[in-house]
Amino acid sequence: MRQSRRGQVDPFIVMDVMEAARKAEAEGRRIIHMEVGQPSTPAPQAARRALAAALDRPLGYTVALGLPELRRGIAGLYKRWYGLDLDPARVVVTPGSSGAFILAFSALFDAGERVALGEPGYPSYRQILRAMSLTPVGIPTRPQDRYQPRPDDLPTDAQGLILASPGNPSGTVLRREELAALTARAAELGMNVISDEIYHGLDYGAGFHSALEVTDEVFVINSFSKYFSMTGWRVGWMVVPDGMIRTVERIAQNMFICPPHASQVAALAALDCVDEAEANLAVYAENRRLMLERLPQMGFDRIAPPEGAFYIYADVSGLTTDSLSFAAEILEKAGVAVTPGLDFDPHRGARTLRFSYAAATAEIAEGLDRLAAFMAAR
Repeated sequence: MRQSRRGQVDPFIVMDVMEAARKAEAEGRRIIHMEVGQPSTPAPQAARRALAAALDRPLGYTVALGLPELRRGIAGLYKRWYGLDLDPARVVVTPGSSGAFILAFSALFDAGERVALGEPGYPSYRQILRAMSLTPVGIPTRPQDRYQPRPDDLPTDAQGLILASPGNPSGTVLRREELAALTARAAELGMNVISDEIYHGLDYGAGFHSALEVTDEVFVINSFSKYFSMTGWRVGWMVVPDGMIRTVERIAQNMFICPPHASQVAALAALDCVDEAEANLAVYAENRRLMLERLPQMGFDRIAPPEGAFYIYADVSGLTTDSLSFAAEILEKAGVAVTPGLDFDPHRGARTLRFSYAAATAEIAEGLDRLAAFMAAR
C-alpha cells in the first residue's frame, strides 16, 4: 500500500533500546535499566485500591473532558503547588500526555505551520508534529543556558513554541522570570505556547513554576505518569484558556471519546497520595546523588545541572562521536541500558548520552559499578 509522507517519522530510539534490553533479558542476561524515564514503583496504593473497588460497577465512557471530580481534584493540585485558583472547567483529562499533545497541536495549528522547540528535547514532540503535517523548528540551546531557550532565540517565522520545565533529557528548570520573558516574547511574535510540565513535583531544590503563574494564554500539559508513578495507566491532563475549551472538547470527542475510565478512577485517588510520592522522590534524590558523585569519576564529567525530573544528560564528545554505537557497546559489555542523545538532539546528539535514575537505588548502584568497570577496561 502507498504510505503517507507524514507517517515517515523517526523511531523513538529509547524504545529501540528497551527492545534490545528485553532481548538480552530473554537470553538470560540481567540488564540494569537506565534508559527509560519510568518510575520502578507501582501506582500509589490508594489508587490501586480505588480501582479494585470500582471493578464491580460499569467502567464505560465518561464525558470527553474527563470525570468532573478528577478535574476538580487537578484544579486543587494547582492551588496546592502554585497557589493558583484554577477553574476546573479549564482542565482537560487526556489519554496520557501524548494524547494531550495531539489535542493541543490539533487545536492550535494548521497543517504546514511551524512550531519551535528547544534542542535537546523530548523526541516525540518532533515526530507527533511531523505526523500531523506540522514542521518542527529546532532551537539549539547551550549548556551555559541550562539547555533552555532564551527569548532572543525564538524564531520570528514560527506559529508555536513548546517549552519544557523540567526538561527532558536535561532535567533543568525554567525560573518564573524566565517563563515570563519567554511567554511575553512569544506573544509579541504571535506564537501559541505549550508548556510541558510533566515532571513537576520531582524537584531537588531549584523549585518549579507553572507557566500559568505568568499567563493564562498557554496550554499547560501534565500527567500522572512521573510524580504519581502511573506511566502505564495512560492518564494525563491539560489546562487550556477559557476560549479554547469547546474547541478541545469537540476534538477530544471525536479522536478519543474519553480518557480511560479505570485510569481516571485511580488518578483521582492518587492525588491524595502525597506521602508515597514524596517517598519516591527521596529515592530519586539519593540516586541522583550517587550518579553525580560517580559518573564524573568515570569520565562522564560534562553534565547538565539536573534540577528536576530523573535524568543525567552528559556530553560524551571526549569519549565518542557515535552515541548510538556507544550505547549499544555499553549494553553489550556492561549490561546497562542507556539512551543515545540522538533521541533528543538530531544534530548534536551523537555526542551525548542520557542516564535515567528512576529505578531502585540498589539497581542504580549496581549499574554504576558495571559502568565503572566497563569504563576502566575500555
